[in-house]
Amino acid sequence: MSDFSKENSISESGNDPNFMIVSNHDKGFSAFNRKVDVFGIPIYAVYNVKDDRLLHAANVMAQYLDNDEDGKVDNPSVLDAMKDNHAFMIMWESPDDLNDMDEPEDAIGQDLGNDETMPKWHTNGHRGRFDASLEEVWHIISHAGYASAYPEVFGETPGTLLTNAMDQARGGQFLTIPPHYPENAWYTYDDDTCDYSCMATEYFYWAITSLLGAQENRKGEVSDEWQLYTPALLKEKDSAVYRLLTTPEYNLPQTLPNGVYRPVSK
Repeated sequence: MSDFSKENSISESGNDPNFMIVSNHDKGFSAFNRKVDVFGIPIYAVYNVKDDRLLHAANVMAQYLDNDEDGKVDNPSVLDAMKDNHAFMIMWESPDDLNDMDEPEDAIGQDLGNDETMPKWHTNGHRGRFDASLEEVWHIISHAGYASAYPEVFGETPGTLLTNAMDQARGGQFLTIPPHYPENAWYTYDDDTCDYSCMATEYFYWAITSLLGAQENRKGEVSDEWQLYTPALLKEKDSAVYRLLTTPEYNLPQTLPNGVYRPVSK
């Protein structure tokens, strides 16, 4: 999986059979002392991020990209787009860590907190504190990957198949957060720092993770923002996005990552 230059040395490889944690010397990321490579996409971490959390994020990304775990990325066009966009992730222990970064201007990144990363959620019957790696890792894949590889389908501007579905889910096309959502809306995110593109990114996340079963036990936590928390509700109420997510052409994930990537040759 890894393809590092010789100047990188092993930091702490942990006990993961597929990913190696190596020392980081990449320009613009000097505050992050180590990284893991996932199909050419780096995940950086500051010193206080735990190794098991870093490796968990790497495994989640690998499972999203190679969902059938045959050792090959399911949709090479998405990975190519991520690489073209110089996609990366950074893991922090404190939000202040985000200030110590000078990433390239043409790069697209996504952050994930150490304490947001919850491997135990997967072994606790999908109960307790949610594993936010499922959200943040998907954000970088959708934003830097799918939106660029299929701009007319998964693009985050008005008029794509994704945003047309989102407009229905929000009860109208709102370029900014409305004072009140219509009563028939089922996607009602109200963070006024989130623009239309951001809303599309969040909508994609809610839809795909609901389809994969991640939200089934979270009705009480998510209903203020998202009401279709089961695959059945998504299929019944949001047929537009359901059709989109189940179109074989796009090779979207069909199984929820659990943080244990075990590729088997097929």
